[in-house]
Amino acid sequence: MDFKEAMQKRHMVRKYTDKPLSDEIIAKINERIELNNKTYNLNMKLMINNSKGVSSIMKLIMAKGVNNFIILAGDVSGNLDERLGYSGADIMLYAQTLGLNTWWVGGTFNRSVSSYVDNKKVTGIIAIGYGQTQGVPHKSKNVEDVSKYEGTIIPSWFISGVDGALLAPTALNKQDFMLIGNGNRVKIECSNGIFTGSNVGLIKYHFELGAGKGNFEWEN
Repeated sequence: MDFKEAMQKRHMVRKYTDKPLSDEIIAKINERIELNNKTYNLNMKLMINNSKGVSSIMKLIMAKGVNNFIILAGDVSGNLDERLGYSGADIMLYAQTLGLNTWWVGGTFNRSVSSYVDNKKVTGIIAIGYGQTQGVPHKSKNVEDVSKYEGTIIPSWFISGVDGALLAPTALNKQDFMLIGNGNRVKIECSNGIFTGSNVGLIKYHFELGAGKGNFEWEN
């Protein structure tokens, strides 16, 4: 399974089996985390056999068996949330290629996990493991709802990029973003309060995967 196929197959999974992650799988995930940490100056960390990732109320209502998770953390800076969103997207899709399932937890994670990454800002966690199901697609907006292209002919790469962006996890699954294309330049308009940075990173990664990074440039 390549990353594009993983992007299509990945769905939010909140309930997990008790099947343990093998040493080989753990090593591969840690290697991917370390690559992203070094590339984007982050401090993400994998926690194994630890049930403290989500709040107690979430365990009672909808989350089951979340015993492995990745802490999304780094030093405070202007674009930390975006870098964590971008890197988190990479790790989630990588996990999918390994046969694992994931869940991006932004608002309901247990804040006590911050103690595992001293003096770093934690924006959320990614639950990871073998899901009880593979999840299901959520209701999604259409391409024309979240994008516009300033030109008479819309390039195929732009459409493919928007299709990819619509597969990204976003806060409350609202998909409150707009992708605007002009020539080979693309910009994102996104306003989701405290989740804006994370959402921008997640959307950027998925758009790049769908469109092909060599076909366009991001406009600030």
